[in-house]
Amino acid sequence: MIIDNVYVFTPDKAFVKGGIILDGDKIRQVYEEKDAPQLNGDVLDGKGCYAIPGLIDLHFHGCKGDDFCDGDKAAIGRIAEYEASVGVTAIAPATMTLPIEELEQILHTAAEYKKETKDCRKADFLGINMEGPFISPAKKGAQDARNILPCNVEICDRFLKASEGLVKFIGIAPEESEHAAEFIREVHERVNVSLAHTNADYDTAMEACRAGANHAVHLYNAMPAFTHRAPGVVGAVFDNKDVMAEIICDGIHIHPSVVRATFQMMGADRMILISDSMRATGMPDGQYTLGGLDVKVVGRLATLVSDGAIAGSATNLMDCMRTVVKKMELPLETAVACATINPARSLGVEEQYGSLEAGKKAHVVLLDQDLELKAVIKDGVKIR
Repeated sequence: MIIDNVYVFTPDKAFVKGGIILDGDKIRQVYEEKDAPQLNGDVLDGKGCYAIPGLIDLHFHGCKGDDFCDGDKAAIGRIAEYEASVGVTAIAPATMTLPIEELEQILHTAAEYKKETKDCRKADFLGINMEGPFISPAKKGAQDARNILPCNVEICDRFLKASEGLVKFIGIAPEESEHAAEFIREVHERVNVSLAHTNADYDTAMEACRAGANHAVHLYNAMPAFTHRAPGVVGAVFDNKDVMAEIICDGIHIHPSVVRATFQMMGADRMILISDSMRATGMPDGQYTLGGLDVKVVGRLATLVSDGAIAGSATNLMDCMRTVVKKMELPLETAVACATINPARSLGVEEQYGSLEAGKKAHVVLLDQDLELKAVIKDGVKIR
C-alpha cells in the first residue's frame, strides 16, 4: 500500500507533505512530495490529512465494558480491538491493587493472550503497567486499601515470572518501606520502577530516583501537591532528567494551565500522554467497577461511589491527544510525540514503534485538519 498526499509526521517532530510506502506489515519508505516516486498499485489518497504513527497507551485499564483485570483473554481482545479502532495501535494496560494470587493469574492470562493473538484489527500488546499493590494507603485513589503491600522483591519476581516478562513497570510508594531503595536497586535492571500512588516527600522521592526509579505514574494525581516549600514527588521528577512522567490530559484530572506549565518545566521529551481509561470508556453514562470498587460515570467524569474520588478516566488516548491540542493549546507536534515515540521509548520498543520510518511497524493514523479520525492502517492493512 502507498499512502499519498498526506502531511507525514517525521522523526524530528515536524509535518512534511509527502507519502508513505508500506511493504506488508512494515514501512518501506517515507518520501517528500518533491521526491515522490512513480505511484503504482494500491494507492490511498490521504487528501491532505496528517499522517501520524499509531498511538501507544501505556497506562489504561479498559474500555467498552471490559477491564484488563477481568483476567479474560476474550476481554483483552475486545479491549485491543476497540483501541485499534480509535487509532491506539499498541497498548500496555495497567493492573489494580488486588490480591497477589489474583494478580498472578491476570498476568498469566495476559502472557497467554500475547502468545496466541496475531490480529491486525487489534492493538499490539506491548506490556503491562503494574499500578499496585506496592502503593500508599494515603494516596490509594480508586485502589482497594485491603490489598496494599510494601514493596517486596520476592513478590515482584513472582509477578515478572507470571507475566513471562510482560510486566514493564512496577509502581511503588517508596515511603511505605524502609527498604524501598534496596528494592529498587535489586529490580530496576529487570523492570522499570515507577513512583505510583505515593505520599513521598521530596527527599524520599529523590532517594528512590537515585536508586533507579525512572518513571512517574500520572503526575500530580495520587501524589503530594507541588508547592514552593514542599516540591514532593513532582519536584524530584523534575530534578532527575532520566525520569519519564505520565500525564492524564482528559480535561478532568489536571487544569490546562498546569499541563502547559508542566511541559515547559519538564520538557516535552520526558512527557507521556496516557488515558488511564476504565471500562466505561466508549460506553454510556452509568455505574461501573474499577478494581472491584463501584464507579459512577457522568460524561468524562468517573468517580468512586463510596467517596467521590476520581476513578480513572472515561476518555481514550486519541481524545486525550485532541484535548491537549484543542483545549490545552499545546502544539500538535508535541502532542503526537508524547503519545507515540515517548511511550515507545519508555517501553523500550522504539526500534519498531513510535515513528514513521523505514523498517518500523506499518501503523499509520490519518487525521483531518480538525483532528478527526479518517483512517487507521494497522500492520499495513486499512482497518478503518
